[in-house]
Formats: sequence, structure tokens, C-alpha cells
Amino acid sequence: MGSTLPARVAITPEAAALVRRLVEQHGPLLFHQSGGCCDGSSPMCFPRDDFRVGEREVYLGEVEGTPFYMGPDQYDYWSHTHLTVDVVPGRGSGFSVEAPDGVRFLTRSRLLSEEELELLAPVEVGCHHTSAADLA
Repeated sequence: MGSTLPARVAITPEAAALVRRLVEQHGPLLFHQSGGCCDGSSPMCFPRDDFRVGEREVYLGEVEGTPFYMGPDQYDYWSHTHLTVDVVPGRGSGFSVEAPDGVRFLTRSRLLSEEELELLAPVEVGCHHTSAADLA
């Protein structure tokens, strides 16, 4: 029986359902967390071809087939946490694809245990996904 590495990012069932619907509407998406240093910050969700991932952006993994990136300065604050993408009522940023629906994605966090920190794979930087054009 093999062990599974802990993930750095997860998603709630409600947020996953919203992501699936938004993918049907907009095509492949990506999340980017660039602001906020604490629980309750809002990650932005963009069509993949509408956001250029910088070479220093930190790739945390995928949720519901959608890559999740974070700015390197933000990662300094969040490196010891497990993040969960949730969705709540209210307007977030006008540039995030869920905004017209009257909801916003929200990042919930918890501290990673010492064991999880030891087991985590190192983070990767730069773009780790294909563009929507590559998927067509």
C-alpha cells in the first residue's frame, strides 16, 4: 500500500461544482492568489489564456483540473498552510469569472502539520499547464 503525498491546495464540493460550470462557460481556467495574507482572501479565477503566468509564480497544484498559482511574495506567507478553495455569496473582483454570478471564491487555510511539511513535494515555479489553444 503506497502513501499519497499531501496536497497544498484542495477545493470544497460547492466550489468544485462552480468550477465545472465555469469551465463549460469559459473553457479551461486557472486560479491565481496574489493578494491577501490570511484566511478569507479571494483567489482570482481566469480563463487560462487571459492570464500570463510569470516565471516566478508558485504552482501549488490543481483543483478540479484547474491549476492554482500564487505570487512568490504571497507564498512566503502561505508556505506553511494548506489552502482550500471555497465559494461564498457576495461580489469579489470584477475580473474573476465567478463575479457576475454574485459569488466569490474564498481561500480558507489551516496550518500544515510537521509531518505534512516533511512529506510535501517541493513547490514548482513558472507555468505548469497548457493553454486553452493547446487543448483544442
